[in-house]
Amino acid sequence: MKMNFGKLKMKLDAFNKKASELVNDKSKTLSKIEEGLKIASANKGALSDVWSQLLLLFSLTKDYAKGSYVDIPKTTIVSVLAALLYFISPIDLVPDFIVGMGFLDDAFVLGFVYKRVSKELLKYQVWKKIEEEKQKNTIKISS
Repeated sequence: MKMNFGKLKMKLDAFNKKASELVNDKSKTLSKIEEGLKIASANKGALSDVWSQLLLLFSLTKDYAKGSYVDIPKTTIVSVLAALLYFISPIDLVPDFIVGMGFLDDAFVLGFVYKRVSKELLKYQVWKKIEEEKQKNTIKISS
């Protein structure tokens, strides 16, 4: 199957616009993240190649929407959110219901954005580990 990159770019541009608007509404963003996590969990097998990347993107977006991680350029979070919105959308370049092929375009988009924002994702992962250690230490001290 040949992917039409022109059509894909047009769709991504539309999702970037939606993400730019959505990123300012934290509750709607969190709602979309939950919706996406349900879709991802229901299709974990088809997403095995990008599963860890997908979870990291959801985690980053969730922490940003909650206000706990904001040390990231807005353009980066908009790109990540746009990719997640594309993933959630039933209107894909390749419809998700096509067995074996349906998540091909989603995986491509997620992988592309993941690589594009990889430096920011590394910073986020370091921050996340530090936060988890703080939580562990707080639990030990209060026990």
